[in-house]
Amino acid sequence: MRLLHAGRKLLVLLCVAASAIAPSFATEQPPGKRGISDAGPDASLEYVFDEIEANRLDSALQRTEALLRAYPNFRLAHLIQGDLLLARGRPLPGFGGTPAAQDQVRGLRDEAVARLRAYRERPATTRYIPRYLLQMGPEQRYAVVVDTKRARLYVYENEAGRPRFIADYYVSHGKAGADKKVEGDNRTPLGVYEVTSYIDKAKLPDLYGSGAFPINYPNEWDQRLGRTGHGIWLHGTPSDTYARPPLSSEGCVTLANQDFNQLATFVQPGLTPVIISNEIEWLSLDDWQSERKGLKDAIERWRRDWESTDVDRYLAHYSHDFRSDRHDYAGWAEQKRSIGANRQWIKVGLDNMSLFRSPGRDELVVVTFEQDYRSDGLSDRMRKRQYWIKEGGRWKIAYEGKA
Repeated sequence: MRLLHAGRKLLVLLCVAASAIAPSFATEQPPGKRGISDAGPDASLEYVFDEIEANRLDSALQRTEALLRAYPNFRLAHLIQGDLLLARGRPLPGFGGTPAAQDQVRGLRDEAVARLRAYRERPATTRYIPRYLLQMGPEQRYAVVVDTKRARLYVYENEAGRPRFIADYYVSHGKAGADKKVEGDNRTPLGVYEVTSYIDKAKLPDLYGSGAFPINYPNEWDQRLGRTGHGIWLHGTPSDTYARPPLSSEGCVTLANQDFNQLATFVQPGLTPVIISNEIEWLSLDDWQSERKGLKDAIERWRRDWESTDVDRYLAHYSHDFRSDRHDYAGWAEQKRSIGANRQWIKVGLDNMSLFRSPGRDELVVVTFEQDYRSDGLSDRMRKRQYWIKEGGRWKIAYEGKA
């Protein structure tokens, strides 16, 4: 009876809490084959929790000890092991019955719930795609999507233009949550970014673990909205730590060193997009194709109207709230009318195009491409980035500049 009582107590803030949140997520998520990867410790944790729930504490302890042999610095597993050992001798008051600082116990409890929740609520990644990956450029082999609410990072491979799920990892993010706005707010930004470089661990303090991938926060849209801050990275954990609680960084996205090393095999600095969302929106393949086609059709109309040399038709594709690095809409229109008055013909080619929808309520898509412009007065090739927004039910360009 004592072991039965202890096992139930141990579940109070783990299995019961995680089970309580599962139904609400299940009603939002599409049905189908679960696609989350079984790499890492999450499958083992699920087994441990199931054994505790069935009051098979000896079996749970054996599995926990095996988990610790594979991940010696896994603090959550150490805490569960301590609870299970104590359960042999006396009833436990709840999760974290071993003597430890309450803040640390709270962080480990949050990690346990996040891991178990992600494992039990796996999205149907074979049938559904994150809404944000409308089109990966041909040179972009992989894309990274972060779900801060569920403390999860997903990796997608570019399979002939269609994203294909290949891996996922538990992650931590900002102490104050997501949606970064100002320097020092301890939040993780939400938006479409790209990895700019790689920093080897030999050049970093131990805090950053196996290395770091800086991202381009603040991007052009962040700057337009007045968001400040810098130094947002994907990076590892200290050498004595397997994983950190879900809310524990100053704004970076952190992974266990083993997971970071795996992620590093996918990331291409200067190419790999990183989309950070508060909660991933999933689309069926049909809806994904429809959204993708709608935006690509709008871009093609812009290209054709530019080639027409009719400046009014060309400018109709730009929002009146448009801003480039140097011009507002009025200045942009004046410049284009001046140039257009001297053009007899224009040819525009668009290559290596990527389309990434920004997370959030606003309908905003980041479009990047190689532009080949030729006319009777100029020939030029450049990499360009645009931000398209929905305005009056139509896609319009709100920003344009060099990428």
